Amino acid sequence: MDADKQICGREPDSQFVELAVEVFAMLADATRVRIILALRDGELSVNHLADIVDKTPPAVSQHLAKMRLGRLVAARQEGTRVFYRLENEHAIKLVTDAIFQAEHSLGGTPRHHHGDGAEVVA
Repeated sequence: MDADKQICGREPDSQFVELAVEVFAMLADATRVRIILALRDGELSVNHLADIVDKTPPAVSQHLAKMRLGRLVAARQEGTRVFYRLENEHAIKLVTDAIFQAEHSLGGTPRHHHGDGAEVVA
């Protein structure tokens, strides 16, 4: 039946287009982008993330709760502390590509095209 069919998510009529828009909406916040960048090397506590992104722990917790619902991050509790990590590699790839695109908007040859090892790798 239809359950056996593989649906290509990259077609214009894909059922995943609306979900992709929701992912972009979730990432349309500088604090959330900074959180994803901070988590690229592994899990961090809410307090550590708050220090990195220069926001209060409650504010970061609210962002993380939304990101968790959107399955961008996963949580692990250890006693009273909660640690977050990226759910998979796709969020950091999206953010990295968005930053590379932003570098293109400045004109000239972006740093990620210099081939000097300066390219950010997810």
